[in-house]
Amino acid sequence: MNSITKQETEGSHSQLRVAIAGLGTVGLKVAEALGAGLPGMKLVAVSAKDRAVAAQRLTQCGHAVPVVSIGDLEPLADIVVECAPSSIFPEIAEPFLRAGKTVIALSAGALLTNERLVELARECGGKLIVPTGALLGLDAVSAAAEGKIHSVHMVTRKPVRGLVGAPYLTENKISISDITQPLRVFKGSPREAAIGFPANLNVAVALGLAGIGVDDTVLEIWADPNLERNTHTIEVVSDSATFRMYIENIPTDNPKTGRITAQSVISCLRKLTTHLHVGS
Repeated sequence: MNSITKQETEGSHSQLRVAIAGLGTVGLKVAEALGAGLPGMKLVAVSAKDRAVAAQRLTQCGHAVPVVSIGDLEPLADIVVECAPSSIFPEIAEPFLRAGKTVIALSAGALLTNERLVELARECGGKLIVPTGALLGLDAVSAAAEGKIHSVHMVTRKPVRGLVGAPYLTENKISISDITQPLRVFKGSPREAAIGFPANLNVAVALGLAGIGVDDTVLEIWADPNLERNTHTIEVVSDSATFRMYIENIPTDNPKTGRITAQSVISCLRKLTTHLHVGS
């Protein structure tokens, strides 16, 4: 197996047309990877809130493609990578799913308030894919879910700047700007967290969807003034295995997003055309 190279695992399918909805930190990295060349993939269009800025960013990285409105993406592409605010997730996903196409969704939390989209995908032959994102081990969690999972407990610790402004903190008048010690600001389910921390906890929703469910997964969120990186610790107890996972994510320029998130999307895209698929 050591002699097998990445190139040898890649398929030779006809090219899939990919659109990106949202050209922030993650979307731009995915665009750069597609522009540089992912076998079997071609970046064909992008949508963004500020279309002029998006066009400039694409030109600067040498991968200029049309920047269009969200409503114009579906006829151009087979796959859309959603990297946008969760509030516009249905607007992005619905046309692709209705056409039997694929949506790679980073706004996993938006699925909880738009469950009809899962049914739409089922009815129309579309596909919703939630990439691993800033977590690890979702393959192990989903494997354990084929049996009986007894409990899933996740502890997320973030630098203060990564949580400031979260609706849950504002609504509950929780001030973290001047804390000097780690402070637990939330304990509950990923469903509750998706509402109170929409820019932060898509990873917890993905964990819930992969495992015991978003209502039975226990989540703690800590603001830690001593941290520079987002960290996640996950403990799973099941009838097949008990395991503990820890990841420390290096942030991008956006403190709410780790570098590995974009790489997770790129890996997800690559697997769509590979002949050798490693990991469930």
